[in-house]
Amino acid sequence: MRSRALLFTGGVVTGAAAGWWLAQRRLTTHQRDLFSPRPLRRLAALGFLAGQTGVDTIRLLRDYLTWERQPVLRRRAKAILRGLEATLA
Repeated sequence: MRSRALLFTGGVVTGAAAGWWLAQRRLTTHQRDLFSPRPLRRLAALGFLAGQTGVDTIRLLRDYLTWERQPVLRRRAKAILRGLEATLA
């Protein structure tokens, strides 16, 4: 019985560690995709950034707004930026 509990605990810890690692990879990918040549990836990155708060996110969105040329994505970024500025103000 004791070995089963130990095996179960080891599986839970391994699963949690693997889940955390995969989540960190996904977050890094979203941050990098903000300046992707593909518009849908940029849209997904904006969606990710909408859930982030902080001065660094605001600076990143300001840089993105000077770079982005598509009106739909610019409007989305402006809306996110306004919301973040209102939250931090």
